[in-house]
Amino acid sequence: MHRRPNACRSHWLLLCCTVWPVDRSPVSSVDPSDASPDEGVVEDLPLIDKKAVEQLTEGLLSHYLPDLQRSKSALQELTQNQVVLLETLEQEISKFKECNSILEIDALFSEAKHYHNKLVNIRNEMMMLHEKTTKLKKRALRLQQKRQKEELEREQQREKELEREKQLTAKPARRT
Repeated sequence: MHRRPNACRSHWLLLCCTVWPVDRSPVSSVDPSDASPDEGVVEDLPLIDKKAVEQLTEGLLSHYLPDLQRSKSALQELTQNQVVLLETLEQEISKFKECNSILEIDALFSEAKHYHNKLVNIRNEMMMLHEKTTKLKKRALRLQQKRQKEELEREQQREKELEREKQLTAKPARRT
């Protein structure tokens, strides 16, 4: 705080000049054991001029009021700055939350990509297995047809052999 020494000195002089004791006569000697500690207190107080009190009050106020007003405005400014800082801090916190949300979303996208790749691999494997089963079915069908053909040929061969044997076997002549 900035102080004005000349103003304080003039107010102090004004106080000293305007405050006078009630009675300038010496206080009668009183035996300390006879008097209560509160007796004579009012009589010992000096008489104070109301105008002097008002002037001293005005001087005191004029001395400290500007500093107090500056302090008040500085406190108001600090309070406003704190409000601004709190709002900025809340905005930064929300940005961090958004950043965390973005990271979580990014993690979800990475996980989705991972599972998509798994699905693509499974689909490719299923297509490959489908192709293999189709080829195996065709091969099995060909083998079955070949086996049936071979069996048919063997059956025909057997029938031919039986027929030939029949022809080769002696036939009794017919009597006529």
